[in-house]
Amino acid sequence: MLTVLIADDEPHVVDLVRVTLEDERVRVLAAEDAAGALLLAGALRPDLLLLDVGLPDRSGLEVCAELKREPELAAMKIVMLTAAAQEADVRRGLAAGADQYLTKPFSPVRLLSLVESLLPCAMGWRAS
Repeated sequence: MLTVLIADDEPHVVDLVRVTLEDERVRVLAAEDAAGALLLAGALRPDLLLLDVGLPDRSGLEVCAELKREPELAAMKIVMLTAAAQEADVRRGLAAGADQYLTKPFSPVRLLSLVESLLPCAMGWRAS
C-alpha cells in the first residue's frame, strides 16, 4: 500500500487530495502544520509528502530541507504544494530538496499524473 502524507492547513485542499488519491491501495494521511508533518513523516515514512510552503508554524521549505537531511527519510518523494507560483518560488522549493512543485489551485488529473511520475510503482493503480 502506498502512503501519501499531505501537510496543509486548508481542509478543502486535504479533502481534494484524499478524494483524488485514496482508495484500497493508497492511504492518505494529513497534518495541518509542520510539527505534525515531521512527526508523521518520521514515524510512518510515507512514499510521498505533499507539503504546503505556508504552514502556520513553520515554512514548508524548512521542513523539506530537514527531511531531506535525514538519511532514513531522504528517499521520500516531496512535492511542494503551494499558491506561490513565481519562478523564484519554484527555485527555492527545488533548492530545499523538493522533487516537484505543484501550484494551487491544481487539477486532480495533474496530481494523479505527478504521483505516477514520482512513484513508478503507482503506475496503473487507478486502472484496476
